[in-house]
Amino acid sequence: NIVIGGLSGAMPPALGWAAVANEVPMQAWLLVLIIFVWTPPHFWALAMYRREDYARSGLPMLPITHGMAYTGQQVWLYSLALAATTLLPYAVRMSGLIYLVAAIILNAEFLRHAWRVHKHYTDQVARKAFAWSVLYLSLLFAALLVDHYFRF
Repeated sequence: NIVIGGLSGAMPPALGWAAVANEVPMQAWLLVLIIFVWTPPHFWALAMYRREDYARSGLPMLPITHGMAYTGQQVWLYSLALAATTLLPYAVRMSGLIYLVAAIILNAEFLRHAWRVHKHYTDQVARKAFAWSVLYLSLLFAALLVDHYFRF
């Protein structure tokens, strides 16, 4: 349900761009893609440490339907995909070195958290991964904005 529903949650960049510019260029779709790929590891970390709440509510979250080990593996795999996806703005010249350096540093920390969720799970590890994922996306997009105005 997170992957399928993730597209609706990822759409604000495209909707905002369309509202302002009356078009939705490739750059907007790259932002949508980043949010779309970020969504599963973000929410699955939350679902892992709140699994009992989700089980009681009857919501079919991945830790309930497929188990914790599988969910941890998916957090890791989607995090790898996210790290690759966040390099696309630089690859297509949408951004410059400021964004690239920030993305590499932020991704290293995101991957560190994801690896711990996958291989050394505790509820505290998942809480920290979830909290980092919120800060991560904010800092990543802030770096993209700074890079836009101070391009190297």
